[in-house]
This record gives sequence, C-alpha cells and structure tokens, in this order.
Amino acid sequence: MLSFLPPAARGVIALLLLVLNTLFWCTLLFAFSLVKLVLPVRAVRVRIDPLLNAIATLWIACNSGWMRLTQATAWDVDGVAGLRYAGWYLVNSNHRTWADIFVLQHVLNRRIPMLKFFLKQQLIYVPVIGLAWWALDFPFMKRHSAGQLARHPELRQQDRLTTMRACEKFALVPTCVMNFAEGTRFTRAKHQAQGSPYRHLLKPKAGALALALNAMGDKFHSLVDVTIVYPGGAPSFWQFLCGSTPRIVVRVQQLPIPREFCAGDYAEDAAFRDAFQRWLSQLWQHKDEQIEALLNGRSGG
Repeated sequence: MLSFLPPAARGVIALLLLVLNTLFWCTLLFAFSLVKLVLPVRAVRVRIDPLLNAIATLWIACNSGWMRLTQATAWDVDGVAGLRYAGWYLVNSNHRTWADIFVLQHVLNRRIPMLKFFLKQQLIYVPVIGLAWWALDFPFMKRHSAGQLARHPELRQQDRLTTMRACEKFALVPTCVMNFAEGTRFTRAKHQAQGSPYRHLLKPKAGALALALNAMGDKFHSLVDVTIVYPGGAPSFWQFLCGSTPRIVVRVQQLPIPREFCAGDYAEDAAFRDAFQRWLSQLWQHKDEQIEALLNGRSGG
C-alpha cells in the first residue's frame, strides 16, 4: 500500500499505471481485432470475441491491482455472491462520476461476463481507449437535440438501429449489457433543471433498456441492478486516482425481467411504453430510498 504518500503523488502513480496498463493490453487487443476486421464472418467472431473479452478482463484485473496499491478506500459491497460468470445479464446502475465505471468493473469483474456500455458517439475519439471500445463492440450512441429531432424525425431510428446491431453481436457470446439509465452523471444542477422527483437520482431514460430487452430479452438471465454510493461525496476522476475516496458502498441485486417486456415495441406501442416506464420508475424509487438509507448509515437492502 502506498497510502503513506501524499494524495497528489498517489494520483500520479495511479495515472501512470493506468496508462501503461492500457497501452500494454490494448496492443494485444488491436492485434486480434484486426483479424476480426479482415475476416468479418460469424465463425471468426465466435472465436475472436471471447479472446478480446479475456484481454479486457485482464486489463480490468490489473486496474484493480493499482487501485489496491494506491488507495486506502474501504469497500462495502453486498449482493455479488449469487452472480455467475456465465450467460447474459442486463446491468443497470445509477451514475455519479467517471469513477463509477472503475467501481463497476472492480466489483463485477470475473463474477459476470464483461460489461459492454452504451457510450456517447464523441467518446470514440478518446485516444487509445476509444479504439479499444470500438474493438470490443461497445455501441456508440448519437445524441440529438429536440430541435434536430423535430426537423429530422428519422434521426430517432439511428440509436435504435445501433442498439439492435450491437445486441446481435452480443448474442453470440456471453455478455453483460450495461446501461446508466439516467443517461448522464448526476449533478445538483441537472437534478434541479429536470425537476426530478427523486432525492438522489435523475429521471431514468427507458429507451435504451427497452431496446436491449427487445433485441436480447430471451437471452438475459436477469437484471443486475447496482446502486453506488459515495458517503463522503462523489469524487472527481482525479480525486479517485489520488485515493481520496474514503469509502465506496455498492449494493447489487438480481431482479427478474418481466417476460412481457421482451417482445413489445417501446417506440410505437403507447400502452407498452407506459407499463415499461412504470416498472422502471418503481425500480428507481426503490433505488432512491436505498441511497437515502445508505447515506444515513442503514443497510439499504
């Protein structure tokens, strides 16, 4: 443990280890991805994709290594014992900070198959890691303003097609489709602007979850619902690297997915859409109450 070092020194060491770890594993990742790019057939993909996922899993494991080396964070994790490293899961979580991704990967790595995130289109341009996300078939979603959608209604179908194509690939090998239902990181300003009815959450967006269920619902074993709480306040990414997060609380629960949500048309069927939104709102209400309980020192079960 390097907890005796000043936070800034730990942050520099952690960042250096993260960069070196990323460059090393991405070199291997890109080499095998070229095979898939040159030979884009199912037989090749079925063999190459598990290898790419294994490389990414080792990258995550090494990230957990430098986190343990540079951080003295107390981890309070519950609910992961019943997870299985096989099959398909739909994973949902609240979203407070960029550090959430490292938290989710650290807690769930090798307990369930690798997490595949829905990402903003702009993130493909992040040096090195953007290409890694592309190589691992992470779906990149375009965001359109209300004005753009009003002028070009056909743009509404772009994310739908992106999701469907990504899920077709995910169906080939065991995968966890990860979604931050809030669509963006929580801030008080966003919370106020939305008029969110929840104390600790933004309003959930149901579209991506509904599309994933429509495309792969018969594959998913369950919904893995994750709640992340930072009792000392959500850290910035730099604060996380510096090991300035005293405690991280993670609660995981498996929930059954109603079968009727695996076949409906969220975009066109108003009754289905209302039912799906009510289901998600109930999940979100429970999550909000759970966060409140955890912040007040209760178990939050």
